[in-house]
Amino acid sequence: MRGVETRIQEIRHAIFTEVAKMAYDVDSPVEKTIEEIPYRVIPGEVGNFRNDVFLERAIVGERLRLAMGLPCRSAAEHAPISDNIKLADQAETYYTPPLINVIKFACNACHEKRVLITEGCQGCLAHPCVEVCPKKAITLDRTNGRSYIDQDKCVKCGQCAKVCGYQAIIIQERPCARACGMDAIGSDENGKADIDYEKCVSCGQCLVNCPFGAISDKSQIFQVIRAIQSGERVYAALAPAFVGQFGPKVTPGKLRAAMKKLGFADVFEVAIGADLCAAQEAEDFVNEVPEKLPFMATSCCPAWSVMAKKLFPDYANCISMALTPMTLTARLIKKHNPNAKVVFVGPCAAKKLEAMRRSVRSEVDFVLTFEEMSGIFDARRVDVSALEEDPDGVSDASVDGRNFAVSGGVAKSVENVIREKYPDREIKMANAEGLKECRKLLTMAKAGKYNGYLLEGMACPGGCVAGAGTMQSIKKSQAAVNKYAAQAKHKISSQTEYVKELDKLVD
Repeated sequence: MRGVETRIQEIRHAIFTEVAKMAYDVDSPVEKTIEEIPYRVIPGEVGNFRNDVFLERAIVGERLRLAMGLPCRSAAEHAPISDNIKLADQAETYYTPPLINVIKFACNACHEKRVLITEGCQGCLAHPCVEVCPKKAITLDRTNGRSYIDQDKCVKCGQCAKVCGYQAIIIQERPCARACGMDAIGSDENGKADIDYEKCVSCGQCLVNCPFGAISDKSQIFQVIRAIQSGERVYAALAPAFVGQFGPKVTPGKLRAAMKKLGFADVFEVAIGADLCAAQEAEDFVNEVPEKLPFMATSCCPAWSVMAKKLFPDYANCISMALTPMTLTARLIKKHNPNAKVVFVGPCAAKKLEAMRRSVRSEVDFVLTFEEMSGIFDARRVDVSALEEDPDGVSDASVDGRNFAVSGGVAKSVENVIREKYPDREIKMANAEGLKECRKLLTMAKAGKYNGYLLEGMACPGGCVAGAGTMQSIKKSQAAVNKYAAQAKHKISSQTEYVKELDKLVD
């Protein structure tokens, strides 16, 4: 639903804005303020969304807790919203699993899957739906000739839907489960959505596909603002997918100016880290495939790499060991600014847990999504589009580095580096987007179909521009990224100045 302003987007934005306001208001006790926020978000005596003002405020309360990085609670737990709030108001608060949470009393308890005959049924004479049903679950209503499905007999095979000439039979699935490429979402004893965290890779696609807004992730909005207020030198690292996310009139220079206005010491494009990542993966591929590894898969998408290691453990060593663009950019910032704190601002929910890995934790201090960043701008009434361009807003990133945000861009960047440095080297590539397709790609690789290949996987259909923390439609984002990338002064990742520092960053 990216690019469509729904009530769910409204409420999420309101939560992020209120949490940011609370962080900036150092004179008011957090314990008191957080209890008042549900009444500001849902005012009056009638609910705005579910027509139950008490339920709406309870859901807002749990969203607030998650936005503060606190645990999600059930309706059975009796405690104020501010319960254990001091855990969030600490100098350094990291995300604690689970990152993605179902607010059970906001869930609609949708059916997992069912086949329905709609009003579009014309009661035709042929009734092919009856003929193809393997369980004889479809019968005829003799009064009007329309078909009827006995749900107790139906096995949800969908054969009837395929043969209906009027397309009057639909297969209805729970949207969050349909979006989950890991089959990690089932139902609890009450029919509410339930996440199997052994399978979940925190891609966040369930979050953006739940029409009831019952799924939410944790945030570090509060902690980032308090770090800036404490006098820390906080640097922002902007993921390549940032272009266009904050409005059509917001240029990179305006966004840089806006973030400095909030108190960030400086702003870097993670595209420079993408260039470093491409250069490192290119060398690894040339040195290891096929002599040491049958194929090599890219590493920059954390949900893809975690999925690969969970489902294909025998091929875990085929996932590139190259540091991700986020980590490389953070290391670069801290190399030149030793006392810096780094905030990765991007499209991805899974990056929040990537930053928790022991190897990354000391490099990336906070992770925010574009959606969360937008709430901070509104909390401070920063009109990004109205600001003057920051004169230092141009980075040394390449066309290929900036195109990491779009599906296929990572593999293309690595390929271009190899072709420049090793022109005689043959390179074959395959890519997939969306975890279901990524699983198919690795299944075929396991079977030997992609021996000698470079494989790129993106958990989100469309690439990073389709991440759970984005706000713009995917096609618009892809076009905006491609247009901005074309303005770079370097074409290939290995041509940038920062590549000279790669050896110092990966030791």
